[in-house]
Amino acid sequence: MTTLKPGDKTPNFSATDEQGNTISLKDYKGKKLVVFFYPAANTPTCTVEACNLRDHYKDLAEKGYEILGVSADTEKKQSNFKKKFKFQYPLLADVDKSVIEAFGVWGPKKFMGREYEGIHRVTFVINENGVIEKVIDKVKAKIHAEQILE
Repeated sequence: MTTLKPGDKTPNFSATDEQGNTISLKDYKGKKLVVFFYPAANTPTCTVEACNLRDHYKDLAEKGYEILGVSADTEKKQSNFKKKFKFQYPLLADVDKSVIEAFGVWGPKKFMGREYEGIHRVTFVINENGVIEKVIDKVKAKIHAEQILE
């Protein structure tokens, strides 16, 4: 699980989004940013979580937040996911897991008694100075925007 905590500097990152555009931490300099990591596009819980952020996008934007979703899916899979659910925010296709590993959200997981390596569902709330303000490691998909804003 991530060792990053509130007060830590956000790891520098760069990856392509669902359209092949390179997105880096420096693009958000002076802005508040929510970076949410999810295991896989178009899976039930990930879809509920991403749609909750879509549905509360205006509330988050009014508080000054930009949103960035990250998984190890390909650009094509991220693009299909974004189009299907009409997300207003970019989805990083972190296929080489460089962003996932920089944030420390890759590691052992358990599902139905089986252990495997995967992405942990973790969200980072980052301030205008690139400092982590909040780490949400117990994400509740249905009320995720509420968790960010509280």
